Amino acid sequence: MDARVTAAGVPTDPFADEPLRCAIDVSSLLAPPAEQFDFYRSWFTGVAEIQLLRAERSAFPARHQVWQLGDLALSSIEIPGAGYEIQWEHRRRPLLDHWMLSVPFSRCAGGEMISRRPRMRCLALPDVGVSNDDLFITLFLPRTWPATRSSKIEASDAALDFLAHYAVLLHRSLPHLREADLPHIVTATANISAAALMPTKDHLAEAQGPVNAVSAARIAKRIAERLSDPDLTPNKLCRAVGVSRSRLYRIFEPVGGVSNYVRRKRLLKTRDALADSSDKRTISSIAEAWGFHDPSTYSRMFKTEFGISPREARELGWQGVKHSTWLTVDEPVADAGILSNLLINNSLGLSLSSRQ
Repeated sequence: MDARVTAAGVPTDPFADEPLRCAIDVSSLLAPPAEQFDFYRSWFTGVAEIQLLRAERSAFPARHQVWQLGDLALSSIEIPGAGYEIQWEHRRRPLLDHWMLSVPFSRCAGGEMISRRPRMRCLALPDVGVSNDDLFITLFLPRTWPATRSSKIEASDAALDFLAHYAVLLHRSLPHLREADLPHIVTATANISAAALMPTKDHLAEAQGPVNAVSAARIAKRIAERLSDPDLTPNKLCRAVGVSRSRLYRIFEPVGGVSNYVRRKRLLKTRDALADSSDKRTISSIAEAWGFHDPSTYSRMFKTEFGISPREARELGWQGVKHSTWLTVDEPVADAGILSNLLINNSLGLSLSSRQ
């Protein structure tokens, strides 16, 4: 869901009060029984290689749901546990570098789901495991946060349990959340992750992370409100949110700087407008509305960002082709699974705010 721009040029979000929607909801029951596991495995192309080691029957009933929470993603995977063994292995040439907190559940004799030991893994690192669980709740954390920036996280069992309880609580709260709640969820999760994953004296220098997360959310909100303002400058942002210029740059350093962040947000707005078949404005008019006054420079930046020209983007958008197939990565995203598409979208979105 994307904000619209009023005639006065002030972005508004008419969807803020809508219930939070599930970004991905797919069931293997859509396929014939003998093809259900292959269908299930295809959901994780680009994320992990999955093999079925043991099965008590040919059918493999499974359901996969993913909620996009700003630059976070929360996933639940229901699979038949007893009688099945599944091996998963991270890609040898990973497309993604997210940290993922996974909470497995197994069904006891009475039918109740019992949580087991959570695990924190990085998709960019080699990892392999075997599972016969019935349910996984997984929280995908971006590498732009101070708490998850490292290639190695040494968290205590108590810290992982704390995060696991939070992830499960967040999952149970999803039916009651609304789109307007997303900025608060992102900020709260950043703070909680920092508190759980950086508790020792060795991380005192990074303790500014939770404070920066709050500042980043506030700055991102101001940028979203003034994105169409041609006079939106770092100095104006500093005055508006009460931070120094050096701190502003430190906060946005993980996403290439504040100017890069603003430019990309504007490119995303032009991308959405080009894909909207009801928007009949010329490409140059759309570009100018978001601060790109030189057509050739705009076209070059757009192609660098999305891998295709603005004209090609308009043609694809009007044909109903989704944005996720335009992304430029080492391997074609069009061949990747839907979960990896969503996570790559988040990564390339460099999102500090809840929605693009």
